[in-house]
Amino acid sequence: MRTPTPTTPHIRGRWRRIGSAAAATAALLFAGLGTAAHANAATPTATQHVSAKTIAAQVAKAHVRYTNACDATPKKGYASCHALRVTGGTTAFQEEQAAKKGVAPRTVSPKASSDSPTGYGPSDLRSAYGLTDAASANGSGETIAIVDAYDDPNAEADLATYRSYYGLSDCTTDNGCFKKVSQTGSTTSLPTADSGWAGEISLDLDMASAVCPNCNILLVEAKSSSMTNLGTAVNEAVKLGAKFVSNSYGGSESSSDTSYDSSYFNHPGVAITVSAGDEAYGAEYPAGSKYVTAVGGTALKTSSNSRGWTESVWKTSSTEGTGSGCSAYDAKPSWQTDSGCTKRMIADVSAVADPATGVSVYDTYGSDGTGWNTYGGTSASSPIIAAVYALAGTPGSSDYPASYPYAAAGTSALNDVTSGNNGTCSTSYFCTAKSGYDGPTGWGTPQGTDAFTG
Repeated sequence: MRTPTPTTPHIRGRWRRIGSAAAATAALLFAGLGTAAHANAATPTATQHVSAKTIAAQVAKAHVRYTNACDATPKKGYASCHALRVTGGTTAFQEEQAAKKGVAPRTVSPKASSDSPTGYGPSDLRSAYGLTDAASANGSGETIAIVDAYDDPNAEADLATYRSYYGLSDCTTDNGCFKKVSQTGSTTSLPTADSGWAGEISLDLDMASAVCPNCNILLVEAKSSSMTNLGTAVNEAVKLGAKFVSNSYGGSESSSDTSYDSSYFNHPGVAITVSAGDEAYGAEYPAGSKYVTAVGGTALKTSSNSRGWTESVWKTSSTEGTGSGCSAYDAKPSWQTDSGCTKRMIADVSAVADPATGVSVYDTYGSDGTGWNTYGGTSASSPIIAAVYALAGTPGSSDYPASYPYAAAGTSALNDVTSGNNGTCSTSYFCTAKSGYDGPTGWGTPQGTDAFTG
């Protein structure tokens, strides 16, 4: 993984500062939508009639600080998770709620905890991606596997809190909906617990639940974040019957990647999704595997357009944003036809990842587990897309589902993201959004499930 320049050397993980919550509050007050009260002490009022244009203008003011606590600079052969936990500022969700109520927006507390969600929830994600009807009717009998490193001892209990809050059906070990195993399939001999990866696990479980509430969930925990152990966990997930496997981690490309491809990711009939990365322009692995769906990240905001939402490439700075690029090692799959990259191009599709427009997650394990948090990163987009595949139905037994969005390219089944970039590059579409295919967002984001079925 490309090594970032730390800005706070004595704190584990990477900290990002994206503007000022105070500035967002001042802007709201100036617009006449706030009160003289402090943003974090505003008293909610009844929802008022506010135009979609006004709400969208306030949502655009979201600014947050966030951190990655999952070994942000892993050694060769290891991966970092792509979960970014918001630690301060004002999220898009908070701006939207405040605008509707005519009050100043609350801010995320210094400890990043809240007594209620501060990010987008299931109904927001389903609305944004045209999945409301599918989420209600589809997914029964399908299993989404979540592959992560280390153990989250509170995974099932935290998932229960998230699902209960949002009115989703129970998903427990007792009713057969939830199962947690090690990379060898053991339900009792689990890896060492880790606070940072526990936050990643909660994010993944919650996003799979948000988009496909009727799906079963299999959590497979690798004993470390080495590519060998994570790959072994992918194989175990497939062995246990999962047809949809989400991987929210990545590391630097290497000459070993093609052997990892054949050992861990070549599973016809299984939709394997992988985060494209959080360090802006540049290729990572296993997003570079020719057998997976590489998932880029967007900033998702409410809009006054007919969709009700708008998206752009997620980029916070030159080292913070969705990954993309031309692989140095992996061969180009037959369904990719872009001419600027002779090898595998990242990404294929995308979904929300900007922490400022982040999603609500409930996590209580370790120092990062403070309850309700907002998360971003392409760790959010990977399980969202895995769940969309699950809503679309079981893939053909000999298919590589990564090819499905390409068959729907340019149709109304995908929201084409045409604005923003994640850095500078010599071949424009590698890092800059445009009409049609581009690296940061692929062919776009889901609009229903039609682009995710054979």
